[in-house]
Amino acid sequence: MASPQQSDPQRQGTAGLAVAAIGVVFGDIGTSPLYTMKEVFAGHHPMATTPDNVLGILSLVFWSLIIIVSLKYVVFIMRADNNGEGGIMALMALVGRKAPITTRKGWLLAVLGIFGASLFYGDGIITPAISVLSAIEGLQVASPAFAPLVIPISLIVLVLLFAIQRHGTRHVGAWFGPIMILWFITLAVMGTYNVMRTPEVLYAVSPHFAFTFFAQNGGYGFLVLGSVVLAVTGAEALYADMGHFGSKPIRYGWFLFVLPALLLNYFGQGALLIREPSAVANPFYLQAPSWALFPLIAIATAATLIASQAVITGAFSVTRQAIQLGYLPRMQIVHTSEHEIGQIYIPFINWALLLGIVALVLGFQSSSHLAAAYGIAVTGTMVIDTILGFVVVLTLWRWNRYIAFMGLIIFLAVDLAFFAANSLKLLQGGWFPLLVGLLVFTLLSTWKRGRQILLQRMQTGAIALEPFIKGLLAHPPTRVAGTAVFMTASREGVPHALLHNLAHNKVLHERVVFLTVVTEDEPYISASKRVNVENLGGGFYRLYLHYGFKDSPHIPKALLLCKQFGLEFEMMQTSFFLSRETIISTGLPGMALWREHLFIGMARNAESAMSFFHIPTNRVIELGSQVEI
Repeated sequence: MASPQQSDPQRQGTAGLAVAAIGVVFGDIGTSPLYTMKEVFAGHHPMATTPDNVLGILSLVFWSLIIIVSLKYVVFIMRADNNGEGGIMALMALVGRKAPITTRKGWLLAVLGIFGASLFYGDGIITPAISVLSAIEGLQVASPAFAPLVIPISLIVLVLLFAIQRHGTRHVGAWFGPIMILWFITLAVMGTYNVMRTPEVLYAVSPHFAFTFFAQNGGYGFLVLGSVVLAVTGAEALYADMGHFGSKPIRYGWFLFVLPALLLNYFGQGALLIREPSAVANPFYLQAPSWALFPLIAIATAATLIASQAVITGAFSVTRQAIQLGYLPRMQIVHTSEHEIGQIYIPFINWALLLGIVALVLGFQSSSHLAAAYGIAVTGTMVIDTILGFVVVLTLWRWNRYIAFMGLIIFLAVDLAFFAANSLKLLQGGWFPLLVGLLVFTLLSTWKRGRQILLQRMQTGAIALEPFIKGLLAHPPTRVAGTAVFMTASREGVPHALLHNLAHNKVLHERVVFLTVVTEDEPYISASKRVNVENLGGGFYRLYLHYGFKDSPHIPKALLLCKQFGLEFEMMQTSFFLSRETIISTGLPGMALWREHLFIGMARNAESAMSFFHIPTNRVIELGSQVEI
């Protein structure tokens, strides 16, 4: 048992991380009160603002937050960490340990996980658009004269948000926690004031009102689940950001601060609607007195920008993980902080997201219309998380099967109910995130499959490495001073770049290193496990550099670790030989012709290995070859 001197600092550390987590993790779910109740009672499937309906909806919101967010994500799924890391990529890696992708079961689960990761991008486009729009729409509550300004102001705010991404968040990140704490306190104060005026609204805690709601409204009540789900959007972020803060601070922040504030505000909006049904036009902003409206709009806008920032950062992180795991080609990744490895900026993803968001704002024009597009991606990801989570329960944790299946049935029933309700919004805008998810899935799966085929083609007819080295040592070409590093994905065959160098230059360096970068199914690999060196004799070495799927590969830094294995590199005496393949589509078995052309286009636009691995440009020699796929 820890002494008082030990436990106090530990508690202070957890408290500090909980505050930081509030500024990053809870932004998406924390801004949901801006539009959830408004969409339920005045959206595409509006409900009559009767006391029974209000209590029924509040009961659904309450139990959704308890079952989906609190029990499923915060209590259950956050236990499925990969060395402290969460998110669907980490979950895929855990599942892959017991169900490798080479097996049919493993392949199906991998496809499911990739599609879940793809849906994240659809959600990532909608979240900033609906959040910022809903905040700026508060101006219409202040005066209808401001209505024409909502779209232009929203676009200006969003463009500025994406324009500052290249500078990183280190200067403004310190404000995230305090601003979000102020936001949640504001939610709680507004909600408490209205609940005190209509305390009978608290009866909605009973699930009886949710069942009664469905009994009274039948199928139409089921459709309303498509709007109620807005209250739980952002639940995945709690799990995905676990690696930054740890599970305990997130749990403390949720149960002790965020959940009470959200519930108080939802119940406050319900209390207002019971007293004043006309407040359905915007129950969030109409909770506040008129004198507080403009300060509230300012705080809400700041909160939605922070929520959007978390989504953007998440998109950067997921993209880097996908690149490392071989699902996307190399892209330019800019590190915006010298101290925080997680603070990165990917220009292509940044501007692609902005383009999609601007199109959404101009196309849908209001948060209510955007709400129709929201939900399919979120609920689809929830279903996939549940399935993968219970695969981990059964294969890694080895829980009792009956208990595991009971939990799976309960969580999956709730998830599928929300997914089914949202699927009915497909023609109203729900097609958009689904289309984005399908496009991203096509890119991810095409690149993964294309790389497998390319490697197979290159290995076909490849010369075995060890006999080749014996032949060279028996009849050596001219050896020149220095070290030659040949980067290769193959562990057995001779790199094409070495064959081309011998054919054209007729020389061999006194030290030859075959370098392979290996991405493990762990988020981070420590420096002590980074390097593996094999001495093949005659000045030939096999070098493996191991990285996690959230690591940022930096080959010159990694080569410094080789000294302890007797392999020392002097960078000015080292040349890196890279092979640049020109891929030719031939229609051979493997992929459809259109996917071959898509793969070739992705390969042509990939970031060079030299830039991606931070190899000095003046030490690189690229040798080309043609490969048919």
